[in-house]
Amino acid sequence: MQKLYVLLFLFCLATPVQAQYSASRDAQYIATLKAVVNYKIDDEEISKDIQRLRENRHFLEKLQKKLDKLDNRRTKNSTNRKVMKILEKAGEDISKILN
Repeated sequence: MQKLYVLLFLFCLATPVQAQYSASRDAQYIATLKAVVNYKIDDEEISKDIQRLRENRHFLEKLQKKLDKLDNRRTKNSTNRKVMKILEKAGEDISKILN
């Protein structure tokens, strides 16, 4: 009986640790994705195109409208959840490729 209590106690402790590790892993994937994007944005092949886009008012307005659909405070918003899943998956894939 005492072993059962010990096992239940360990299980209760493990769940928050697993959730914390998962959140940390997701944050690592997002950070990896951001670092790679920042690095590749200076790539010779696309740097000129990126600069033109930064100067294109029409593109910037359309981009801002898209970004307005996101909100970091409303994580239960389905659009935010979908975008985060895509970003986390992309970061995970890039991490696997670069390891």
